This record gives sequence, C-alpha cells and structure tokens, in this order.
Amino acid sequence: MLLSIIIPAYNEANFIHDVIRRVQETPYEKEIIIVDDGSVDGTRDILKGLTDPNITVVLQEVNQGKGAVLREGFARAKGDIVIIQDADLEYDPRDYPKLLEPILEGKADVVYGSRFLGGPHRVLYFWHYVGNMGVTLLSNMFTNLNLTDMETGYKVFKREVLKDIKIESNRFGFEPEITAKIAKKRCRVFEIPISYYGRSYEEGKKITWKDGIKAFFTILKHNLFR
Repeated sequence: MLLSIIIPAYNEANFIHDVIRRVQETPYEKEIIIVDDGSVDGTRDILKGLTDPNITVVLQEVNQGKGAVLREGFARAKGDIVIIQDADLEYDPRDYPKLLEPILEGKADVVYGSRFLGGPHRVLYFWHYVGNMGVTLLSNMFTNLNLTDMETGYKVFKREVLKDIKIESNRFGFEPEITAKIAKKRCRVFEIPISYYGRSYEEGKKITWKDGIKAFFTILKHNLFR
C-alpha cells in the first residue's frame, strides 16, 4: 500500500517543519505532496530547501484557496489511499492508523475524522462549533448522510474514488462539495473520532464566518444543481 499525503500550506513557516517530521514518522510507505498556496511568510523558502525524494513540492504563484490546492494535489497523487493533512498541526498524524483501518479492512471507501465523537480536543470558539453543526446538518439533509463533522480537515479516500471527481471550489467550499459528490457516488463512508488541537486567530487560524455563509450556498449548488 502506498499512502499519498497531501499537505496544503499557506503561511505556515512556524509549523511546516514539524508537520513534515510528524508525517514522516508515521509507519507507512508514503509519498508527501506539499502544495504551497502563494505563501509570503517564508514557507516557500523552507519548501525549496527540502531534499527528501519522497516529498513533492508544488509552488502556486498566487493564493487560490484550499480547494485549488487539493485539486493540484489529487492530480499528482499516485498512492492507493489519499489523505489530507493540514499544515497547521490542528490534526495529529498519530491518528493515521485508526483513520486508515476501515479502508484497509475493506469496510469503507472514504473516512472522515470527526472532532465531535469524543476524542481529545482543545476548547475554543463556541460559535464556530454552532456554525459547524449548522452546515453539517444542512449538508446531511441533502446527502442523507449522518455525519457529525462534515467540515473536518481529516478526509481519507481510496484513490479510485477521486479519479472521476472534478473539484470546482477553490476555497473552503471544497468540504461540502466533496461530501456531496461522494454521497452521489454512494461511497461507503466511515467516521472515526480524532484528536483536535484547534488554533486561535492569533495563532493563525484562517477560516471565518464568511466561509460558513459560502458553505451554505455550496451545499445548495452541489446537491441541487449538479
């Protein structure tokens, strides 16, 4: 089994070394694909200095958003299983074994790591939690899935699931879009509790309430008009 780990990065100079080290420590045959989304804080310089042959670095000239980054990463992935690993270390690579287990056992095509199923997590923003529950509920109403955390950053796919999926969203609309599309493909989806070390805005958190509003329209677009 070859594991393709796609790391979207934007202004993560303080974390990128750590996330690469922790991903490399996971006990799998793997390729690491890091797509920098026009960083201006020195992240690109760090990535240009990497020499590991198992790491592919893609430098996008302008900031386009998470969806655009993942579209590029998916196109380059060669592994049997593809996992998204955010560069900010809100998500812990030590959770890989339990995320991969349902796929390796032949039970799942897609696995979502849920921040709300009982794993340890940092206590942070109440209204973020409410917003997350709202967009997850709306998504579930259209997809007929019973997810607890549609917006999770930890999503794992058998590569064959992604082959005929075209990602249209450039930014955080990726999450509801991919959820709508795997639901339409009738993929077998599992949720696994994960640990979550959320960041504050002072520490570099990027998603805002505006992305929640956009998620609402993305859910309607990809469930009703696609």
